[in-house]
Amino acid sequence: MVDAAPEDAADGSYPYAFGADDEEVEGAADTADAASLDPGGTYRSTLPEGAVLSYRLDLDATANAYVSATAVPRPGARVAAADGLRVSVRDAEGHVCSTGTAHFGPTRSPRPVAAWAGRETGEGGSYLCRGAGTYYALVERRGASGAAGASSSPDDWDLELDYVTEPAARGTGESAPGNWNSAAPAPVSGDPVRRSGGAGFAEARALDQGVWKDAVRPGQTLFYKVPVDWGQQLYATAELQGGTGGDAGFLGTALTMSLYNPARGPVDEAEAGYGGERATAALRPLPPVAHENRYASVDRVGAMRFAGWYYLAVHLGTPVGDRFGAGPYGLTLRIRVSGEARPGPVYTGRSAPSGVFEVGARTRGEAEDGTGNGTDGSGRGAGSRPMKLLAAGGLGTGSLLLLWLGVWTLLSRRRRPARTG
Repeated sequence: MVDAAPEDAADGSYPYAFGADDEEVEGAADTADAASLDPGGTYRSTLPEGAVLSYRLDLDATANAYVSATAVPRPGARVAAADGLRVSVRDAEGHVCSTGTAHFGPTRSPRPVAAWAGRETGEGGSYLCRGAGTYYALVERRGASGAAGASSSPDDWDLELDYVTEPAARGTGESAPGNWNSAAPAPVSGDPVRRSGGAGFAEARALDQGVWKDAVRPGQTLFYKVPVDWGQQLYATAELQGGTGGDAGFLGTALTMSLYNPARGPVDEAEAGYGGERATAALRPLPPVAHENRYASVDRVGAMRFAGWYYLAVHLGTPVGDRFGAGPYGLTLRIRVSGEARPGPVYTGRSAPSGVFEVGARTRGEAEDGTGNGTDGSGRGAGSRPMKLLAAGGLGTGSLLLLWLGVWTLLSRRRRPARTG
């Protein structure tokens, strides 16, 4: 056990931190009634049992569009391993552009899970989905909560939607990269530094390469984010502290670490069992970030297609509390970012939100000093509030804008570059 604890939850459930700028939107049962989503926006919605909800996307013929949906069971909900959600993007005629799924898995523990789908205009996308026009993002709740004897409950789930667009790129290949270093290096060593994880994507705590410690309780999910630039590889392990004592048996899946890309698309997941002794979940080696990874046939390789913030969601299953006690349990994260940053693709326009696929001095500084809690450096989440406040107050003489830019420039110059290798 550890001496510092996250906020307690009597029923073993913990609230998810939605983005402060999330806009409420109601999903439609029919595409004819679907509400429109704006590129770069984040939204909050509700996903009832058995529902298939539609949201409208108005796309041009050049930009790639990605929609991620994070399902959040409400406090007290029960879930089965196969419960989850499916996200798809379709054109106006119903042709499927792409689909993605997510499940709660063998922990059978309620937690935030995310899936994504997109419309791609290049060779990697469906030829039926390359034109401009109206498209729809469909979010489907999957599971057997309504079946006789089902172990899951029919309660509504909360839903967070993230809609990102990526401009076309010049001078990129149209095939997946060849060989890359798939050997796992030794985990990063050194004295751990405490950084507390957030309760959602919007509150993810920024981490640099290094060893970090935190505390987690059964049923809790902690979010972190790591900047990974073009040409760099990310390695991550999560260690759960042992020493609970007693003979409470063994849980086959107790700790889950999920990795998501800058568009909140699932990359990979690692799990570890627990029997009272130290347990480790380690992500499999991943390729260097490259635009061409999108053409790979392996999903976890294809998801490493963007530079930017990569998110780690670490969940300790609720059964751990039943077997070994409420905790808190010590958690150690070992993060390595290897390789020199390389020039990225030449985009022909701007992403939405702006800068979401970039790693600049500000991003690196946030990761190094841990200040990136609640802002992702791309204009989303709490990071967008200062400029919104300025706009709301008016800029008659421009003095407020100049003051803001001056402060931002000063902070950027004070940042030190991130470590690699």
